[in-house]
Amino acid sequence: MLILDLIGNTPLIDLPNISAEVPGVRLAAKAEFFNPSGSVKDRAAKAMIEGGIKSGELSPGRTIIDATSGNTGIAYAMIGAALHWPVKLYMPQNASSERKRIIRSYGSEIIETSPLEGSDGAFLAAKDEVESHPELYFYPDQYNNPENPKAHYETTGVEIWNQSEEKITHFITGMGTSGTFMGVSRRLRDFSETIKILAVQPSSPFHGIEGTKHMGSTIKPGIYDENASDDVVEVTTEEAYEMTRRLAREEGIFAGVSSGANVSAALALARTLPEGSFVVTVLCDQGTRYLSDEFWGEL
Repeated sequence: MLILDLIGNTPLIDLPNISAEVPGVRLAAKAEFFNPSGSVKDRAAKAMIEGGIKSGELSPGRTIIDATSGNTGIAYAMIGAALHWPVKLYMPQNASSERKRIIRSYGSEIIETSPLEGSDGAFLAAKDEVESHPELYFYPDQYNNPENPKAHYETTGVEIWNQSEEKITHFITGMGTSGTFMGVSRRLRDFSETIKILAVQPSSPFHGIEGTKHMGSTIKPGIYDENASDDVVEVTTEEAYEMTRRLAREEGIFAGVSSGANVSAALALARTLPEGSFVVTVLCDQGTRYLSDEFWGEL
């Protein structure tokens, strides 16, 4: 078995202490931090790189290049190291030091972009570099590559359906590239037209929920379909931080802030549902890559 063979087949775990607030409603989360580089992005990164190799776009002498806020970059770096492909990543300067260290530990190169421009700035800078020197790079372009949602359509969505014993009634998650949201929602709707699909979004364009986009104020990914969700649940940065701490202290799950946002939104949704409902969300990554964030020390 190789390291890439460990991608996928992550567990669906119950959140008994948090869901005690909503008796009669089951609340569970797909624990994507069990992927080998520690996040849900392993699935899409693997699919996009394998797609590039198959098509011939990723050929000897080319470097894998893309923009990232962290997790996809870590996945690219891990896969690049395993398959011996060089990796060059554009990241906002204010991305956590832990994520940068992990990427560099795999041997990948980071080009830091303006923190004021966020992930959009990194995306535009990577795009400009590829357009200037197309012969040097394989550009997966995670925001616009159909292999991204396809990976979740073929794996994550199927796993959630089977692990829920086909009883899931609601799926809810946040969006960065929107790959997880789009792929899982399409697959679940193929299984059952009665499943409700909800998107999680920060309540403000200016937020601290790392890896989650406020779609109304940012460059929309090409793979995103705004009509895919039945509804949107907004979460404040403070609610996301508080739930992230609760996951650690009440469930023993040390996850990142986007996971806290997802669970906070899932709990808010669960409070509106009848008994017998089964809500599934996503724990996107590990909390260890955000240890320098000050909110961990807040009570």
